Amino acid sequence: MADNDIYDLVVIGGGPAGYAGAIRAGQLGKKVACVEMERAGGTCLNWGCIPTKTLLKSAESYASLKKMDELGIIIQGVSVDFAKIIARSRSVSDRMAGGIEFLFKKNKVDYLRGKAMISAPGMVEITEGQDKGRFLKTKNILIATGTKMRRLPDLAVDGERIMTSREALAMKKRPESIVIVGAGAIGTEFAYFLNALGTKVTLVEMLDQILPVEDEEIAATLARAYKKQGIELRTGTKVENIQPGTSSVKMEFVKGDKRESVEAESLLLSIGVVPNLDGLLSRNVQLDLDRGYIKANDRYETSVKDIYAAGDIIGPPWLAHVATFEAVQAVNGMFGASEPRRVKIFPGCTYCVPQVASVGATEKKLKEQGIPYKVGKFPFMASGKAVAMGEPEGFIKVLSGEKYGEVLGAHIIGAEATELIAEFGIAMRCELTLDDIHATIHAHPTLSEAMAEAVAATHNEAIHI
Repeated sequence: MADNDIYDLVVIGGGPAGYAGAIRAGQLGKKVACVEMERAGGTCLNWGCIPTKTLLKSAESYASLKKMDELGIIIQGVSVDFAKIIARSRSVSDRMAGGIEFLFKKNKVDYLRGKAMISAPGMVEITEGQDKGRFLKTKNILIATGTKMRRLPDLAVDGERIMTSREALAMKKRPESIVIVGAGAIGTEFAYFLNALGTKVTLVEMLDQILPVEDEEIAATLARAYKKQGIELRTGTKVENIQPGTSSVKMEFVKGDKRESVEAESLLLSIGVVPNLDGLLSRNVQLDLDRGYIKANDRYETSVKDIYAAGDIIGPPWLAHVATFEAVQAVNGMFGASEPRRVKIFPGCTYCVPQVASVGATEKKLKEQGIPYKVGKFPFMASGKAVAMGEPEGFIKVLSGEKYGEVLGAHIIGAEATELIAEFGIAMRCELTLDDIHATIHAHPTLSEAMAEAVAATHNEAIHI
C-alpha cells in the first residue's frame, strides 16, 4: 500500500455531512480522503435542496409576473420555457458541486470517485467507479452515505410515467397532469412548482394533513392557500392499483371504504427515504442498526470503535443542515477539537409559496407532553412590509413556557419564513425569553417586526393588532 493511501480519516459520502466532515478534518490539519459515488455535494446539492430551490424560484417568479398588475405594472406575453428552467437548475447544481471540489483542494482533501466498502475496521476499499481497486488505510472512518428515495415494490420508475424527485428534476417536458403521492416537504414543493407552471396537480397524503410534521394550524393555512392556487388536495387517502401505460397512469384513490379511479399523465412518488447502505459493509464489519439506520452514540461513534456516522444515515430528521452540523461535531470530537454535541434544536423549512418554517415543539406535542404553554400570534396582513410587498398571507406563532417565558417552539407561514425562523432558533439555543426578544428593537418596516409583535401578543401587548 502506497503511503499516500494512509489517512487520519476516510469519509464515505460527499453530501452535506460527508463534504463538511472532510473539510473540517482538513482544517484541523489531518490527512483526509472523501469518497463519493457520483459528484461532490451528494443528493442535496445535485438532486435535492439546490436544484429544487432553483426550480421553485422560476415558478415563483412566473407566478409573481402574472399578478404584477396589482402593483401597477402591466406585463404581456409572458411564457415559460420548461426545458430552460430544468437546464438552469442543473447548471446551478454543477456550479455548486464545482465549488465543493474547490474547497476540497483548498483544504487538502483527497477527493476520490467511486463506491466505497469498509472491508475491515481501518480499511476502506473502492469497489466501483473511477478509483476502483484502491485500498485506503485509515485511523478513523466517517460514514455519511445518506438516504435514497423510497420506491414502491413492483413499480418501475421510468422517469416519465412514474418518477421520484430525482427523475422529476430531469423532466424533459412538463406533464399536463400529475398525481404526487406524499405531502411532506418534497411533495409539497413539487406541487407548487408544477401547478404554478400550468400542470393540473393532485397532492395525495395518507395522513390527515399535508406537511404532517408541522403545526396543525400552519398546515391548514397552507392547504387553503393551495386550494386557492388550484391544487387538488386529498388527505387521509391512499393510492393503490397503480397501472402505468404508454401515455398515462391509472390508479385508485382509497379513503375509508370508498374507491375512486383516477388517471393522470404522470405520478411522482414522494413517500420518504430509506437508508443507503448498499455495498458499504463487508462480512467482517457488523454495525448495530435501528430500523436500517446506523446507531451512533453521543460522539457519533458506531458500535465499532473508530467508525463514526453522521447525517441522514443515522436517522431523522433527514435535513441537510442537520447533517452538516452532525458531521462537523463528529470530526471535532474524534480529533479532540471540542466536545461533540447532538442535535436538539433545528429548523425545518418548506420552500413553497407561502413558505413554511418551524423550530421546536408544536402545540400538539406540548399538549401530549403535558407542558403548560402560552401562544402569541401575529398575522402578516398587519405587517406594513408584507402588505407593501403584496405578500400579506400567513402568520407567525410562538409558543412559550407558561412560567418562565422561554421559547418552546415557533411556526411561520408566509413570505421569507425560511429566513425569519433563524431568530427563534438562536433564541432557543441561547435560552432567551420572550422579554429578551420583545426588548430587542426590530427595524421598521421589516418582516422581522412581525416576530417581535407575535412575542408581544403573548401578553396582549402587540401594537398592530
